[in-house]
Order: sequence, then structure tokens, then C-alpha cells
Amino acid sequence: MSSIAVIGAGITGITTAYKLLARGFDVTVFDRHPYAAMETSFANGGQLSASNAEVWNQPSTVLKGIKWMLTKDAPLLVNPKPSWHKLSWMAEFVLAARNYEQNTIATTRLAIEAREHLLAMADREGFSFDIEKRGILHVYEEQREFEHAAKVNRLLERGGLKRIAVTSDEIAAIEPTIHGQFIGGFFTESDFTGDIHKYTRNLAEACRRHGAKLNFAADVTKLRARGGDGVDVMWRKAGTTGEASRDHFDAIVVCAGVASRKFAAQLGDRVNVYPVKGYSITVNLSDAESQAAAPRVSILDDHAKIVTSRLGDDRLRIAGTAEFTGENRDIRNDRIRPLIDWCRLRFPGASTASVVPWAGLRPMMPNMMPRVRAGRRPGVFYNTGHGHLGWTLSAITAEMIAGEVEAAQARRSRPVQGARAEAHGPLAANGA
Repeated sequence: MSSIAVIGAGITGITTAYKLLARGFDVTVFDRHPYAAMETSFANGGQLSASNAEVWNQPSTVLKGIKWMLTKDAPLLVNPKPSWHKLSWMAEFVLAARNYEQNTIATTRLAIEAREHLLAMADREGFSFDIEKRGILHVYEEQREFEHAAKVNRLLERGGLKRIAVTSDEIAAIEPTIHGQFIGGFFTESDFTGDIHKYTRNLAEACRRHGAKLNFAADVTKLRARGGDGVDVMWRKAGTTGEASRDHFDAIVVCAGVASRKFAAQLGDRVNVYPVKGYSITVNLSDAESQAAAPRVSILDDHAKIVTSRLGDDRLRIAGTAEFTGENRDIRNDRIRPLIDWCRLRFPGASTASVVPWAGLRPMMPNMMPRVRAGRRPGVFYNTGHGHLGWTLSAITAEMIAGEVEAAQARRSRPVQGARAEAHGPLAANGA
């Protein structure tokens, strides 16, 4: 049985571990936090949204970034302080605009396929995660934004997604609690929402039950590929000093979010993820009036770039903004305030007396496509760089990279065993 290390215990790392277990691998997960899903997978917008698959590589995005550079509450905020990483990333971002259409279509297809895997894992392991299968409603107040959405819709259709145009009256019928003068919208009935933190923590426990070693509070200091002889992981308990421990594995999958760039460099690869900060608030709906006034259908307000997800009866998640300011996790009040104000504008009956703010770093590639492939050296693999769609895409990219690892390990053992190993292990019989 081959041993595989997974670096990172967010949604991508844990789904990868689960899919590797299904193929009979001996899996160890490393994360510097004491629990799974404590960073970007802690409090995101909650949407599982094929309808949000449009990549950002357009000239208009660059122009907006320049326009809003000095506006503190802008949906997209670029810190003007230069760095080589930021400048090189943005140059590649602009160049990737030539693949805008094909990348949007490809992302849509991945998102649709991911749904089946994500729901199947939760059903197989018998856990809940505040799922709401009520669709996602995009709303528009400006004609030019609605017209752009219609163009995007044609790309989503080519990717296999059914998203229908709706009138202002239909918006009110789909989600009666929302306030605003909308000219129209688009509704994707097949999209849904859930609590990413609950999902990841539950799936991590399922991995443990199926034999994975979850090495939490483990600060990975260095990764070293040995050519054709596997990979070494050097680590020490988080918060300690002294000599690091060293564990050896037949292969490794890097799912380390914004730290993936650093680890890839140690392994001889370039994975140019940039940390794009996003913010969210969790509104505690403490009374019956607030619960009735908050939406059940997930909303995406295109002009404000804000999304909502209802998490059970008593929580409403509101998320938005993109901030290019490096590896900075500070929660800024001037970025949280617009989310609270938006809630009061759109859902005035929902009390914002109790609000929990949060900020996380999305690991984003310049072309907005996740890095799901083998590295240059044998035994090295990547499943990272999902940007704003980590929750949406992780289940299918985990399946893809687990398949690559299995094929590579079979090729490695073929001279000895003479044939490709079949999938086995505690999950194989269930078709994971």
C-alpha cells in the first residue's frame, strides 16, 4: 500500500484525502491548525455555484481595479504598494484574458460534475451541513450589467448549465424577502448552498474513521522530493522550536492554499497562487422576525459583488469583496461595514445586532483555473489554486488528482507487479 501525504486540511485537502482513501492509499494529512477547515474553508460565502463560474480575466476587471484603488469600501481593492509577486501575477492575469471563454466553459463543466461527488460523499458518510437546495438568484439593477450577464449565460449554457432569465416580479416570487428595484435577474435552480466548515470537519472525521492519519497542529517547514524515491516532509508541532521531525512518503499532494506557492518552490515547481482576501459576516438570526425576514434562496447581487447563504434557521452568511494586499489576514472594519449596510438595505427586517466578521485568503491562479496535475518530479502532485470556487470545485478536482496519483503509482509498481493495481480499501466498494 503506497503512502501519500496531503498538505493542507481545508476543503480541498480533506476531499483529496477522502478520494485517495477510496483508492486504498495510506493517507496522512498535515495542517498547522489543530482542526480541519480553520482558514479559507472556515466561513466562506457558502455557495456551490456553477452559475458563478465566469473567470475574472477581462479588461473591465483591470479597469475597475485601477478605478477603485483608493476607494476603501470598493468591491475590488488593490493595494497600490508594489511587489514582484503581485506584478507578475497581474501580468499573467491580463495575458489569460485570451482564454476567458474557454476557461469559463471548462469551469462550468467542472462545477456541474463536482456536485455529484460532493453530495455523494456526505450521503455515504451520513452527515449534514446545512444544505439548502433552493437555487441561486443573480439580481441586477443596471441594464449594462444585466446585458453582460446574458452574454455570460451563453457561455454557461455551452458548459451545460441551465440558468434562466427572470423578471423583477419573478425575483420577488422566488425570494419575497429581498428589497430593491431590480430590472431582472438569472436563476439557477440546480445550484445550492451549505456550511463549508461543517462539511469539511465532518468529512475529516470520516477520513479518520477510514484509516487516515490527521496530523494536526503540525507546522510543515520543508518538503523535499527524492527524485524517484518519494518525498520527505519535515515538520514540527505548531508553536515549538528545535529540530523538525521527518516523515517519508511515496507521494505527496499539495493542497495548501496560499502556502502552495512556497511549497511548490521547494519541490522545484512554480505554482503562482496569489492570496486574494475575501470577507464575510455571519448574521445571527436570534428572533422569529429576523428569521422570517432573511432569505432562504441564495442571492448574488452583481453590482455590490455580494452573496448570501442561509445556514439553518438561525444564521445568514453574507460574503463579498476581493482585496489584493498580500498575505494579510486582518479584518478591516471598512471592509466589513459594507456587508452589514447591504444586509440592512436588502433585508431590513433582519436584525444585525449580532454579527460575526471573518476574512480569508483565496488561493488564486492568474488564469482563474485550479492547478490539478503532477509536478516536475516523480511523486509530486498539486490540487490547489481554486480561488473563489474552492467549495464549488473541490470534490471533482479531488477525484481527478486522486486518479492521477493512482495511475502514477501503478506505473511505478508495474515492473515489479506486472499489472495496474485495482482500487481497494474501506471506500472502494461504495464507488467513491
